[in-house]
Amino acid sequence: MKSVNDLRALSDEALRAKAAELRKELMKFNAQVAIGTVPKSPGAIRNIKRSIARILTILNERKVKAKV
Repeated sequence: MKSVNDLRALSDEALRAKAAELRKELMKFNAQVAIGTVPKSPGAIRNIKRSIARILTILNERKVKAKV
C-alpha cells in the first residue's frame, strides 16, 4: 500500500478515484465473508479500511485548510 507521503502527493481527484477503487475491492472482500468463504488475505480487509480512512483524512485536512 502507498505511504501517507505518496497519498499526499496525489491530487484531490486522484485520491477520490483511489478511494472508490478501494471501496470496490472492500465490497468484494465483504461479499466473500458474507458467503462464508475465507478471503485469501484476511489482513487485506483491515489494510483497505485504513487506506480509505487515510485518504479521507487527507481530503478533509485539505478542505479545512482551504476554508482558513
